[in-house]
Amino acid sequence: MSAPNTPDDELQASKFAYWVPNVSGGLVTSTIEQRTDWGFDYNRKLARTAEAVGFEYALSQVRYMASYGAEFQHESTSFSLGLLLATERLKVIAAVHPGMWQPGVLAKLGATADHMSGGRFAVNVVSGWFKGEFTAMGEPWLEHDERYRRSEEFITALKGIWTEEGYTLGGDFYRFRDFDLKPKPLSSPGRPHPEVFQGGNSTAARQMAGRVSDWYFSNGKDLAGIDEQIRDVRAVADPLGRRVRFGLNGFVIARDTEAEAHETLREIVAKANRPAVEGFRDAVQQAGNSTGDGKGMWADSSFEDLVQYNDGFRTNLIGTPEQIAERIVEFRRHGVDLFLCGFLHFQEEIEYFGARVLPVVRELEAAAGFAPTEFAPATAAR
Repeated sequence: MSAPNTPDDELQASKFAYWVPNVSGGLVTSTIEQRTDWGFDYNRKLARTAEAVGFEYALSQVRYMASYGAEFQHESTSFSLGLLLATERLKVIAAVHPGMWQPGVLAKLGATADHMSGGRFAVNVVSGWFKGEFTAMGEPWLEHDERYRRSEEFITALKGIWTEEGYTLGGDFYRFRDFDLKPKPLSSPGRPHPEVFQGGNSTAARQMAGRVSDWYFSNGKDLAGIDEQIRDVRAVADPLGRRVRFGLNGFVIARDTEAEAHETLREIVAKANRPAVEGFRDAVQQAGNSTGDGKGMWADSSFEDLVQYNDGFRTNLIGTPEQIAERIVEFRRHGVDLFLCGFLHFQEEIEYFGARVLPVVRELEAAAGFAPTEFAPATAAR
């Protein structure tokens, strides 16, 4: 398969995002040293570095209580706004849970953040995998497909409030009557409202993406796995005349030699925090296996996969800069628009990625006929 995402995107080069480490413990559940800090000062510097070397997006994580190696966490929407105000071009995606948020309240926050940042606010709607958070907060825990029905209605309401006057909805989960939000978020050609991302792996998640979301985030996948997901989402979106873009999670281990990169992976897994990984596995696999067709997130994840809790090793962005760049471009040919990257030591590894990997990606994309992205690094990184 060498199909681009849509005709509009046929010659568009890859976009890059990074996981914001606003949660303690880094991006792997391991006792290996991680020179990464979950505090705001570190993250403000990191956002400015990522913006300078060519990252277009950042995704703030959301957890509400201590769990599975993540003892401390900053709230995602407020943290995202802080990063937006600390940068000039970076788009920051705040992860939120329906069930914890009322869509009218989030729509108001999003409109304000969008104005304050010059139109750079985005949201990632998380349908929820952690039952313990909901029960600890006294909120009802819905079954898997019901969570996605609620998320779809949440997104429908969010977009309606952002774009319509006197918004009215009589839904199963949310109801609005002649609701006016002013000011609306900033809009521009191709952007009538802040971008809406979602994750998920199940059939319900894929169908929801095809009907209502702007972006579909996948856990780590090989080429065959992402082909299947893109095909399924497009099968729903295309008859509706909708365009959905695709993001892929990948944990990046870029080193001067292939042997060094794979030794780092070996050490991460060897030093895994086994009780934390097993606790996370028990929580997420009950969610994944609760789907009728067994296609839920993490349903087939191994222990090693779950050491990086979004299956990031599976994407195999591990090796020399040239090897990683070649794999990124191959995924782009298969329709992946954006790469959501995690790192062991965020600050220095994002600098290395910008200096050593991204220039090779751009060279390969230019040779293949992909147009440069508008979000070029502020300075030459090579």
